[in-house]
Amino acid sequence: KPCPLCDEAMEVLEPYKRRFVLQEVDITLPENSAWYDKYKYDIPVFHLNGKFLMKHRVDIQKFEDQLMKLELQDD
Repeated sequence: KPCPLCDEAMEVLEPYKRRFVLQEVDITLPENSAWYDKYKYDIPVFHLNGKFLMKHRVDIQKFEDQLMKLELQDD
């Protein structure tokens, strides 16, 4: 904190919050040092279903495509 890019990403993802569970990770905490080492210059970073999806900004088309694929798998 503060993280303007993170705040912006949260706003973009807000309409989708009923379709996925958002888990925020504070990479500055000691227990998250592996994430810090990996992503300290690339925040925010997004993983979907445990897999890297995107970084820096939300690519809404990519996000929607991947989310839909996951939802179709669950049917």
